[in-house]
Amino acid sequence: MSSNLVLRGGRVIDPSQGIDKLADVVITDGRVAGLDVAPPAGAETVDATGAIVTPGLIDLHTHVYWGGTSLGVDPDAYALKSASPLLVDAGSAGPGNYAGFSRHVIGPAFPRILSFLHISFAGIYAFSDTVKVGESHDMRLMAARDSVRVVAENPDTIVGIKVRIGANASGPSGIAPMDVAMAVAEETRLPLMVHIDEPPPSYGEVVARLRKGDVLTHCFRPFPNAPVDGEGNVRPQVREARERGVIFDIAHGMGSFSWKSARAMLAQDFRPDVISSDVHAFCLDGPAHDNLHVMTKFMALGWTLPEVIEAASAAPARVLGLQDRGHLRPGALGDVSVFREAEGPVDLVDVRGEVVPFDRRLTPVGIAVGGEWRAA
Repeated sequence: MSSNLVLRGGRVIDPSQGIDKLADVVITDGRVAGLDVAPPAGAETVDATGAIVTPGLIDLHTHVYWGGTSLGVDPDAYALKSASPLLVDAGSAGPGNYAGFSRHVIGPAFPRILSFLHISFAGIYAFSDTVKVGESHDMRLMAARDSVRVVAENPDTIVGIKVRIGANASGPSGIAPMDVAMAVAEETRLPLMVHIDEPPPSYGEVVARLRKGDVLTHCFRPFPNAPVDGEGNVRPQVREARERGVIFDIAHGMGSFSWKSARAMLAQDFRPDVISSDVHAFCLDGPAHDNLHVMTKFMALGWTLPEVIEAASAAPARVLGLQDRGHLRPGALGDVSVFREAEGPVDLVDVRGEVVPFDRRLTPVGIAVGGEWRAA
């Protein structure tokens, strides 16, 4: 397939450069050549009239170890559904099965896939409608030495360490798995992503341990373990963590986004750093659906289109230190998202069943990966 592409006549929005205008995006030899520049001979042309063209969206929290874990979704299908050329898997695989994830999923996939390596030996291995065994319940599964080795063997795809903490994920182990994961993150000099579900431990206990650049995922959880107290005030440990440079990631998923928490946080000007989906097999058909759907929810909360695009492109690129992603400057990787703002009513449902009606939603058109185009 050609790596030369022209996306013609779309509304180009690149928040990192303050660009919002009608333009042609030209990709040459897999990288952005510029806006409204002469295309190479024979370049594939896609008519983007009426559509929105942005730097490639980056879904920072997905589960795409399809066929290797019960919660995995097909990365090719999901990348098109979410208009996201880069998917970041959030700990589906651990050091015991990362080789299979790398060879059988990451390698053949059309979208780019990066990953947070789970500290648990086999990753998230028992998550289904009928079987739910938190992989952090048993400290014997906390594989520090193996994790350090696998990180060293896969420097091109592993971007961080993952651990899941809470009554469901770690149960009797409490917060102890986080100690092991933090040690591995320090040893490998990678950021740590921490899942928090129901207490114990508390949201405050978990976020208080995170360092600059670490990621607290599921940051707008509902009660219990919400980021706000019973009066709707942001917890002091949350504000302190932001001051330290901790990253707050939405990761909607099946149980981790509530309208109540979102309204309370935004009312106090505490905005998430990153919008992500936490898509997996059990929330693909709702309530999360995909990251365009989660972005739509933030538009319903009053965010502008450029603001939601920034939180799903430039912001995750910064978190991951990807200097050639999240923007359309000349020389950037030729990863581009194309989608529409479709008019018409939609019911936006959170994980507690609260419905917020809205008058429009974002729908996919297609993606370019290194200048190779696929339509949704």
